Amino acid sequence: MDSNAEVVLAVFDAVENRDAEKLFGLYQEDVEFHEAASLPYGGSSRGRDALREQLEATPEQTWLGTWGPLQPTEKERRMEPRVVYAEGHEVVVSYRQRGVGPGGERFDSPVLGLYEVRGGKLSRAQMFHFDTAAILSFLGRVAGATPGMAA
Repeated sequence: MDSNAEVVLAVFDAVENRDAEKLFGLYQEDVEFHEAASLPYGGSSRGRDALREQLEATPEQTWLGTWGPLQPTEKERRMEPRVVYAEGHEVVVSYRQRGVGPGGERFDSPVLGLYEVRGGKLSRAQMFHFDTAAILSFLGRVAGATPGMAA
């Protein structure tokens, strides 16, 4: 890939297409993720292998385990990433977080992500949600009706 922005956009493509092999191939071994602590998948995590283990052992505590059941089609998985800043190792992307509950209730909210790329791979990601209360409210309403989600 020619630029750090392209690496980050490739990460988004892999997430949207649920291509785990491609996604983990784009991560540095010691990749870090930082989410708002109030979210079910919130807090900080470090390490590609630790993320794989968490996806297997406690998927409900991961972003994919939370949002995967709420993104059954390409429409909900589409994040529409747009690079708004890229300089040096840092890339800032504006994107959409979408989901749909079993009853058809839709969620769509903007997110800003700060990413760091080193050696052609993602080394750090920090997401800034515009309204974590709205996310928690939506997840709370659909939790009991969505298989695999804790109530």
